[in-house]
Amino acid sequence: MKKDNKLRKNYDFQRIINSKKSVVSKFLVIYNVPNTLGKTRIGISISKKFTNAVGRNRIRRQVREILDGNFSYDVSKDLVIIVRKPFMSAEFEIKTNELKKLLERI
Repeated sequence: MKKDNKLRKNYDFQRIINSKKSVVSKFLVIYNVPNTLGKTRIGISISKKFTNAVGRNRIRRQVREILDGNFSYDVSKDLVIIVRKPFMSAEFEIKTNELKKLLERI
């Protein structure tokens, strides 16, 4: 994932989450809003309750890896991916399939 495809600011996260356009599964919640930039920007959020910083960064890397292999960044959308607790203990293939299903629904 390139640097300009990442959401970093809290107000961007809040704007997208407050739009309440989401797709939900047991493992993930994805909020989406169209943008006018001509590219997709993605933010990944993991609660501190689940694990320490090392574990959260590991999950972020896994999500980014899945996105890089299965998602086109040419779509004009802003996405916030919120990771739920069962995602942490699932196998990588299950994580990949769940994220693919949710991205198809968007």
